[in-house]
Amino acid sequence: QVQVVESGGGLVQAGGSLRLSCAVSGVSLRFNTIAWYRQTPGKQRELVAGISSSGMTEYGAFVKGRFTVSRDNAKNTGYLQMNSLKSEDTAVYHCNMQASWPISTGLGYWGQGTQVTVSS
Repeated sequence: QVQVVESGGGLVQAGGSLRLSCAVSGVSLRFNTIAWYRQTPGKQRELVAGISSSGMTEYGAFVKGRFTVSRDNAKNTGYLQMNSLKSEDTAVYHCNMQASWPISTGLGYWGQGTQVTVSS
């Protein structure tokens, strides 16, 4: 059974940093894509960042160099380092694991999400 579990969310002041983790079990992460999405009430889920099995990356336009996506296949875990956080980054962040690259929205396995709240 494949499981995807996010952690690392919390409350941080504007300008601060957080690192989210995405632990995958039940399947090897080595040949899969990790993608991070975020969602706020009343808005569609949007892609934050993704990293392919070979290390190619993709970022949402709003990231503007503030976030870094990475992976550790040995730990079967993906990461999202978020720096220079803004109040508009407040959202529930979801991890998605899929076999596709480029990223296809709606495919793969999803975690339950972790709340990130940025206070101004």
